[in-house]
Amino acid sequence: MNNVPFTRQDWERMRALLCRLQDDIRDALIAARATADAEEFANVAAVTAADTIYGIDKVSEGTVLGWLAVSWPPEWPLELVMEGVGEDGVPVTFPRGTPLFQTRVKLIVDPIDGTRCLMYDKRPAWTLAAVAPQAGPATGLSHLMAAAMTELPTSKQWRADQLSVVRGAGPGGVVAQSVNVLTGERLPLHVRPSQATNFRHGFASLVKFFPEGKALTAQIEEAMWDQLHGRGLSAAPHIFDDQYLSTGGQIYELLAGHDRLIGDLRPLVLPSLGYKHAVTCHPYDICTALVLTEAGGVIETPDGRPLDAPLDTLSPVAWMGYANETLAGLARPVLRQACGHYVGATWRNGR
Repeated sequence: MNNVPFTRQDWERMRALLCRLQDDIRDALIAARATADAEEFANVAAVTAADTIYGIDKVSEGTVLGWLAVSWPPEWPLELVMEGVGEDGVPVTFPRGTPLFQTRVKLIVDPIDGTRCLMYDKRPAWTLAAVAPQAGPATGLSHLMAAAMTELPTSKQWRADQLSVVRGAGPGGVVAQSVNVLTGERLPLHVRPSQATNFRHGFASLVKFFPEGKALTAQIEEAMWDQLHGRGLSAAPHIFDDQYLSTGGQIYELLAGHDRLIGDLRPLVLPSLGYKHAVTCHPYDICTALVLTEAGGVIETPDGRPLDAPLDTLSPVAWMGYANETLAGLARPVLRQACGHYVGATWRNGR
C-alpha cells in the first residue's frame, strides 16, 4: 500500500475531480428529465435507515458508480460512502474489489441533496461531495480536505453554480463558477458571506421542514430572537424565514450572502419529543461545510463546539451556520440558553 503523504497538489487534483463528477451528475439529471415526467421521478425506489430514495435518486446513483469506475485515479484507491450502497456491510471501493485496508481516501457523496425540491421542479437541489484521507471508522467531517458542491437546476434555469475548495485555501481559494447548462460556458462567480453585524431585516432560520418538532423549534427560535432583538412593535418583520429543503442549498445561501444564520436542531429537538426515527441531517448532507468555513463563515454545533461526525450515512448531525463570527458571537450564548430551557440536558448529547 502506498503510504506517501498527500500533497496540496493532490488535494487540488481531487477537488477538480469532484467537480467533474458533479458535472456528470448534473448533466445526467438534465438529460433524464427530458425523457421522464415528475411522477416517474417521484416514485419511491427504496427506503433506507437514513431516508427515502426516489426514482430521481437512482439516476444520480448510477452516474456516481459509473464515473468512479472509469475516471477516479487508480493510484488513490477509495472507499465510497453514499446512501444506498454498502449498507449490506460490504464496503464499496474503487477500483472495485480493492480491500478496504488498501484504500487511501474516503469519499462521501450526496448525489442529490434536496431531492424533493428537484423532483417536483420546485427549487434547485445540490450534489455534494468531499474527500478525506482514510482513517477507517475514525474518519470524520473534521478530516475532510477537499469539497465540492454543484447546483442541480430546475427546468427553467439556464445557470447552475459550482463551488469547491481545498482546506486551508481561505476565501481567495474558493473556486466558484457559474455554468451555462445550455452552452457549457463557465464564468467566474463572486460569492461572499454577509458581513452584517446583526440580524435585523435579514434572512435567518432554524430548520422546520416537517410537522414533527416544528412547534418546539419555533419556540426556541422565537425565544432566541426575543432575547437578541426584543419584540418589535413595527408592522414590518425584522427577521425573515426561508425553509430551503436542502442542507447544501442552505450552505449556499450563507455563502452567497443571502442568509445570515441557518441552523438544524432536529437531532436535538426530535428525541426530546420522543421521535426516534425521524428524518434528520446526516454527514453526507453537511459534507460541504468546508466551503463555507474557508470562505469566512462559521459552522459549529449548537453549543459552539467544532462540528464533527463520522463519515457515514446514519449519524444525526445538529449544526448551526453563521455568515460571520460577529453574528455567531451574538447568537451563540442566546441559543445555548434557549436550547437549555426547551430541550434540557438532551441537547448536549447531540453532535
